[in-house]
Amino acid sequence: MGKKIKKEAEPPPKDVFDPLTIESKKAQTVVLMLNSTEEEILAKACEAIYKFALKGEENKATLLELGAMEPLTKLLKHEDKIVRRNATMIFGILASNNDVKKVLRELDILSSIIAQLAPEEEVVIHEFASLCLANMSVEYTSKVQIFEYGGMEPLVRLLGSPDPDVKKNSIECLYNLVQDYHCRLAIQDLSAIPPIMELLKSEFPIIQLLALKTLEVVTNDRESRLIFRDSQGPEQILKILETKEFTDLHAEALNVIANCLEDVDTTVHIQQGGGLKKLLTFTENAVFPEIQKSATKAISRAAYDPENRKVLHDQEVEKCLITLLGAENDGTKVAAAKVISAMSENMQSKEYFNTEGIPQIVQLLKNENDDVKEAASEALANLTTANSINANAAAEAEAIEPLINMLGSSRDNNIANAATVLTNMATQESLRLMIQNHDFMRAIIQPLNNSNHMVQSKAALTVAAIACDTDARTEFKNANGLIRLVELLHSNNEEVRRNASWAVMVCASDEPIAVELCKLGALDILQEINTSLKRKNNFSEAAYNRLLHNNLSLKYCMNGYLSSIDIISDIFYDAGRLSPGTKLLSLKEFALQEPSDRRAIILINSKISTPLVTSPTEEKPESTGPPSISSKSFIKEKGSRKGKGKKEEEKKEEEEIQPTKVELVAEKEWCPPTDQEFLNYISEVSKTVLPITDLMEQIEALAKFVSGKMGGPVSQELMHEFKWEHHLSEVQYKLKSNVVPIGCIKKGTFYHRALLFKALADKVGIGATLIRGEYNRAWNEVKLINERNRGITGLLPPPEKFIVDLMYEPGSLMKIKSREAEHYRFL
Repeated sequence: MGKKIKKEAEPPPKDVFDPLTIESKKAQTVVLMLNSTEEEILAKACEAIYKFALKGEENKATLLELGAMEPLTKLLKHEDKIVRRNATMIFGILASNNDVKKVLRELDILSSIIAQLAPEEEVVIHEFASLCLANMSVEYTSKVQIFEYGGMEPLVRLLGSPDPDVKKNSIECLYNLVQDYHCRLAIQDLSAIPPIMELLKSEFPIIQLLALKTLEVVTNDRESRLIFRDSQGPEQILKILETKEFTDLHAEALNVIANCLEDVDTTVHIQQGGGLKKLLTFTENAVFPEIQKSATKAISRAAYDPENRKVLHDQEVEKCLITLLGAENDGTKVAAAKVISAMSENMQSKEYFNTEGIPQIVQLLKNENDDVKEAASEALANLTTANSINANAAAEAEAIEPLINMLGSSRDNNIANAATVLTNMATQESLRLMIQNHDFMRAIIQPLNNSNHMVQSKAALTVAAIACDTDARTEFKNANGLIRLVELLHSNNEEVRRNASWAVMVCASDEPIAVELCKLGALDILQEINTSLKRKNNFSEAAYNRLLHNNLSLKYCMNGYLSSIDIISDIFYDAGRLSPGTKLLSLKEFALQEPSDRRAIILINSKISTPLVTSPTEEKPESTGPPSISSKSFIKEKGSRKGKGKKEEEKKEEEEIQPTKVELVAEKEWCPPTDQEFLNYISEVSKTVLPITDLMEQIEALAKFVSGKMGGPVSQELMHEFKWEHHLSEVQYKLKSNVVPIGCIKKGTFYHRALLFKALADKVGIGATLIRGEYNRAWNEVKLINERNRGITGLLPPPEKFIVDLMYEPGSLMKIKSREAEHYRFL
C-alpha cells in the first residue's frame, strides 16, 4: 500500500466575500446595520439594540435620535422569524418612552404589532407585542387605532395564554382600552368577561389586580353587570373579600361590588345568596380604615335606588351605619353619613333613626373636618325633612347651636345644609323660638349675602320659616336683613327669587315692616316681576298683595280700592291717586311739608298722642281763633319746661327760644296728631249703630251719621253751592298743615264721606269696600241678602251688591248696575 497523501482544501470561490467578524461599540454603527440584507446581521443588530434599550430611558432617546425607528418598523414584516421576533422585542421595550410613542404613532406601526398576536407566533412575540400595545394604549389616539385595527379580539384570546407575562400585558392593555365607551361595548360582544374573571384565580397578584380594575370599569354598564352576575361574578368577588390573604385586592373588589349594587336585580341576587349580609359584616369589622371606607361607599351606591333601599333596610343596614359613624377614620364617617342621607328617603329607615343615629350625627357637626360636617349636615337635613319627630330629636341632641355656627362656614354646602335643617325645625313653634334665642336673625345675614344661588335660596327660605312672629321680624329688620332680602328679589335665579318673595311676604305681616319694605323698593320690584310671565311666581304675587294689605294707605293710593277685609287702622291716610312712577311719602314727610294749595292729606287716627287736635269749627265765639295747629303742633316736646311766669313773659321766652324750623324739628320728635272728633265718632256709633241687629238698618244708621257729620244731605241741584273746597282750605290754613284729621272736616264731599263710612264701618263690623272714582268721587259697596227672594226650597239667595248713598239721600241703597248708582259714581 502506498503512503496516503493529504488532500488540500479547495479555495473559496472568487466571487464570495470571506467571513468577517466585527466588534462594534457604537450604537450608531449598529443602527446602520439595521439596513443590512443579511438575516444574521439583522438578528444580531436587533439583539444588541434590545440590550442597549433595556439599560434606561436615555438609551431609548438615543436610539430615537439615531433614526432607528423607521428601519426597525420594516423589520416587523421581515420573512425571518428571528429578525421579526427581535424587532418586536425592541418595540415592546421602546414603547414605554413618550417621545418614542409619538414617533410610532406617526409611523403607524400598530397594525404590524397586532399582526404579531397571531396564534401561530411564538410566545415571546406575543409577550412583547402585547407589551408594546399595553404601553401604546395609554393614549387616546392609540386606543382608537387598536380598536379600529381589530386588536381587541386577539388580546381577549391571549387572556388564556399559558404565559403569565402575556396574560398580564393583555389584561393591562384591555384595562386601558375599556376606558373608552366603544371598547367597553366590544367587551360584551367578544364575551370577554368570563376570561377576565378567570384571571382572578391567577397566582400573580398583579394579574388579579388588573382583572379587578378592568371589571370595575366594565361593570359600569348595565349589560355587562348582567353578564357578570350570570357568570357568578359577585360570588367570586365576595370570596376575595373573605380571604384575608387578598387584603391588597379588597379595595378594587369592593368597587366592583359597588357597581353591581346599583342594579336592583343584582342586589337582590346578592342578597338572596347571603352576600349582602356578608358585605355588611365585612364593612362593620374591616380592620383597615381605607377598606372600611370603600366598603361603606359600596353600600352607598345601592342606597340611591328606592328598591335597593328596601332590601338594605330588610338587612338592618341602619345598625351597621350607626356603628360606622363612630369609626376613627373621617372618610368612613363621611361615607356612612352619606349612606344615611340616601337611606332617609325610605320612611322606615327614617323612622329607625328617630331614637338612634341622630345624636351621633349631631356630634359630627362639631367635627373639625369640613367633609365630615358637610356629610353630617346633609344627613340631618334629609332626616328632618317632613319629619317633626326627627327634628325634635335633633333639637334634643343640641343641634341648634352648631347648626347656627355652620351658617358662617366657608363651605357653601355646609351653609345650605344647616339652613335646611333649621327650616325643617322651624315648622314647630317651640323649636322656632329656641332658634330665635340663639341670635339666628343676625347669623342668617351672612348666608343671604353669599354669592352662591343655592345658599341664597336656602337662607331666604329659612328666614321665611322663622320670621313668623313680630319679635323675629323686628330682629331681622334691626339686623338690616330687609335690605338684602329686597336685593335678592332682583335675582335672575328662579328659586332665589321665589324664596326671597316668600320671605318678603312673611316679613310684610307687620305694618311697620311692610312700610319699610315699600321704602326699600320691594313693591316696585315685585310689581315689575309680576308683569313678566317668566319671572313671576305665586309668592311674588302673594308678597305684593301682602305688602299692600299691610300698607293700606299705599294700596288705596295705588289701586283706588279697599275690600271689606282691608280693615282701616290708625295712621291711615288718603293722599289721593298716586301717579305712575311716583312714590308715596310717609305721613311724617307730608306733615313736615310747608302748607300748600295741594290736595289735603286726610288722616284716620284714633290713637291718643299730644297735642290733641280739635275741630277748628268748634272754637268759642269769643276767642280770637283756634290755636295754630301746624306741623309744629304734631311735634312732641322731649322735655318739659321749668318755672312759671306771666303769660307775656312765657310768650317772650318762647319767641326767644324758637330758632329756625330745621333746628326745631331736629330737637323735637314728631308724632301723628290725635283726632278727638274721630274718637267721639267711634264712641257714638258704638252706642247707636253697633247694637242694631239688622244689617240693613245698621248701614242706614251709619250712613246718616256720616252724612250728618259731613254737612248733611245735599241735593244734586245744589251741589255747586256746597262749598266743601273752601271749608277744607280754611281747615288747612288753621292747622298750618297739609295733613287734615278727618274729624276736622265738617263739610265733606263724596270721597271724604266714603272714607269716614269705611273707617267707622270697620270699627263696628260692617263689611264695606272703599272705591275711588274720578272727579273727587268715591263710594262704598256693601253686600246684602234679600230674604224676600228666598226660593221654594227655603234656601237664601246669594248676596247682592249695593252702593250706599252718603250724599243725596243718606242711608238709601242703590243696586250696582242701576241708573242711580251709575249717576252717583260717575256724574
